[in-house]
Amino acid sequence: MALQDEDTVSNPSNNPTLSDIAEIDLSRRRAMQGGLAAAMAAAFGLPAFTWAREAQIVPSAGLGGGGGPLLGFGGVAVSTDDLVRVPAGYEVQVLYAWGDPISNGPAFAPDASNSAEDQAIQAGMHHDGIHFFPFPKLGSGLSSTHGLLCINNEYTDDGLLHVGGMDPWTAEKVRKSQNAHGVSIVEVRLEQGAWHVVRPSRWARRITGNTPIKVVGPAAGHDLLKTAADTEGRRVLGTLNNCAHGRTPWGTYLTCEENWNGYFSKETGTPTTDEARYGINKGGFGYRWHEHDERFLADLHPNEPNRFGWVVEIDPFNPRRIPEKKTALGRFKHEGAMVTLANDGRVVVYMGDDERNEYLYKFVSKNKYKPGLRHANLGLLNEGTLYVAKFEAGAAEGDQQGTGQWLPLIHGKLGLTAENGFNSQAEVLVKTRQAADRVGATMMDRPEWIAVHPETGEVYVTLTNNNRRGSSPASSNKVDGTTTAGSARPPVDEANPRASNVFGHIVRWREAGGNAAATHFEWDVFVLAGDSANADPSKQGNVNGDDFGSPDGLWFDRDGRLWIQTDVSTSTLNKGDYANLGNNQMLVADPATREIRRFLTGPKGCEITGVVGTPDGTSLFVNVQHPGEPASERSDPANPEGVSSWPHSQGYGPKGRPRSATIVIRRADGGVVGGA
Repeated sequence: MALQDEDTVSNPSNNPTLSDIAEIDLSRRRAMQGGLAAAMAAAFGLPAFTWAREAQIVPSAGLGGGGGPLLGFGGVAVSTDDLVRVPAGYEVQVLYAWGDPISNGPAFAPDASNSAEDQAIQAGMHHDGIHFFPFPKLGSGLSSTHGLLCINNEYTDDGLLHVGGMDPWTAEKVRKSQNAHGVSIVEVRLEQGAWHVVRPSRWARRITGNTPIKVVGPAAGHDLLKTAADTEGRRVLGTLNNCAHGRTPWGTYLTCEENWNGYFSKETGTPTTDEARYGINKGGFGYRWHEHDERFLADLHPNEPNRFGWVVEIDPFNPRRIPEKKTALGRFKHEGAMVTLANDGRVVVYMGDDERNEYLYKFVSKNKYKPGLRHANLGLLNEGTLYVAKFEAGAAEGDQQGTGQWLPLIHGKLGLTAENGFNSQAEVLVKTRQAADRVGATMMDRPEWIAVHPETGEVYVTLTNNNRRGSSPASSNKVDGTTTAGSARPPVDEANPRASNVFGHIVRWREAGGNAAATHFEWDVFVLAGDSANADPSKQGNVNGDDFGSPDGLWFDRDGRLWIQTDVSTSTLNKGDYANLGNNQMLVADPATREIRRFLTGPKGCEITGVVGTPDGTSLFVNVQHPGEPASERSDPANPEGVSSWPHSQGYGPKGRPRSATIVIRRADGGVVGGA
């Protein structure tokens, strides 16, 4: 495939294209205020009521805002069953599981005998971030019964993926593992009371670990991105460890490369300081790709790791458009990319770096979003300013609130100079962690998913856990960027107030003036997760409602309910501090009252991650990742169902091995999920 844009339109009329109409999917906050909403509705011939809710930006009297009760369901109990459980009056349907064909193609083989070529056109493994892109309805807005699902496929369990697991380990198995990574795009439709994947579909496709991807933005073409196979530094094969996600006002999908370092191995010698800062070492995470694909051998190809750790933009409505790695958004372990708009129309992207003691980031575009001019908007993430957050204590010690500022990561400022190892803006972006170390950002307890309230504009982030916080001997990320990834032992601070933070917490902030592009903010701790029955008071948390730990996934629905998903490691699930909390789960919070109620519990050995609803709120898509995962995180090929047989245990598909899958949750009465 030629690495060039093919974003052409053969229909010369002035009518809006499907890609243009997709542009109206996101804008739920500043883009949808008053006249702008009306103008967009008129431009696309949509009725005014389509935008009625978006046009109302309700001012908040304080952090959390106002409003009536949001939670209209009875909470479910903790569970250790091998099933997805939801409240009474709700139904669960398994829609799309690892190995299912994305369109026409081979069916899933429960004995793992599908080839690497099969896997390239089947659902990838370990579903994570997800977004629903609705098709337009003729004359009546956006469909809640027909659209495209973009689904991240984060990583692989090679004990399940291959016949015999990793014994023997072959080039074919490496290719199959690479093809099980990336992103799946499938067409889905609701018919006769059930959702199904449309097959065949012209929209269905896979982006894998071997798909050609362009590099764009300030670091494109820099020497640090050049390799023997790509002497121009502008083309990368593949996207890896696709964790959380984002979506843009112009209708594209952002997939985020998280633990990409684990695929590389430094076989000889000591890792360089730059390699150590990102966690590159001998053996990586045990994927062993370097044994049959030498580009993952950091000794021979030291710049190949610099080509991962980016946000990748994908156009779901144009299969011919090459995905793009957006270097202006920085290189780190991206958990997600939450997109909103500033008061003046500039695009703002919030991002977390998911590792202990890492940072929160914000990107503000140089140029403004132009509603209805999709092609012009496609480059908005190529230029702008990347910031990192510094949290400061409030007036009273221990009140878990305060102020903060966004520190710009701009070459030549705040010590980001050639004397300190940053010779250009491109190097600042390739070495984003080191730049954040230099400017004095606040180390956080694994910042993961970020969500923006659709009315108040307040921003929430999950801080999953950090067992090194407050431990001895105390240390912080060194200002010269030489700290090995995740190794520091920072003292507690106001924004990260617990030592040995095994349960995690959620922090929220409000930008100055309600403007997402502001450089100052106010923050507070929304909730300290925990087990109220724990014998250690510091681990009991302050949850107003159902206990939980290790918050990860985060999403606001159209009515302002905050959906929280948990990722308790399988090494601690249902034991020790987590003995009382059951399998991983999904809860719902009312931001005004802080009440949190458990909505869903997952099967054994899984993580619950990725959630999105249809425009009318009556269908909720949720991902169940790695059911059956053992504490070692790699299954025994001789006993693949040793922990779980889900989704077969839920009535879907053949026995043989557990499979990550997307489920759909609907109310039996057809009402809004989570509402009264």
